[in-house]
Amino acid sequence: MPLDDIEIRSLEKIDEIFAASALFDAVWRGGGSGMPTNLLRALAQSGNYVVGVFSGGRMVGASAAFFAAPAARSMHSHITGVLPEYQSLGLGRRLKQHQREWAFARDVGHITWTFDPLVARNAHFNLRVLGTRATEYLVNHYGAMDDGVNRGDQTDRLLVTWSLAAPPVPTPPDDRVVASVAIPTDIAAIRAENPADAAAWRLRVREGFLARLADGLVVGGFDDERGYLFVRP
Repeated sequence: MPLDDIEIRSLEKIDEIFAASALFDAVWRGGGSGMPTNLLRALAQSGNYVVGVFSGGRMVGASAAFFAAPAARSMHSHITGVLPEYQSLGLGRRLKQHQREWAFARDVGHITWTFDPLVARNAHFNLRVLGTRATEYLVNHYGAMDDGVNRGDQTDRLLVTWSLAAPPVPTPPDDRVVASVAIPTDIAAIRAENPADAAAWRLRVREGFLARLADGLVVGGFDDERGYLFVRP
């Protein structure tokens, strides 16, 4: 699929706001867990980050982030979605780079966001590709959600911080790794085929994280084979 015509830009027209909200709903397969149009409009109007990704004039992705406390010089990236047929084509990285440049231009030094720690591709992208730092494990952070991705599961999330002016956090060498927490290669397939196994993975990873954090360890990186790598701070 050719991506040489990709355009990423702020959404200012109301029909584009509606299109972005519908796109989030399509990516998360309903349930109202995306972003309502009035909230997207309010975020955009008040100067926050609300953008669409266009290919051939069609919106194929969107992202929304909002500023944190002024003294923190930070913003929180709340939601980013790309249509299924455009996923795994590098658009996520292009969106993050656009977000980084947008933030830099507004004196923002850090961007935070959360992701499901069971999703291996997101862990790889956030910790290995972007080199973010995992700062907090959040148990059932959003409570019950009724969209097609999260329905029936607890919404544990890993909070990461991207320091925009710092070099990417490298994967720690083996001699620094003191523990790891494995995750499945494809949790989405497990959820579809055996929800009980998926629920067991959720509890296993949660218990592993909380135990290692209680021991004073921190997440130092991610390895596709071993999972999350823990080091001493």
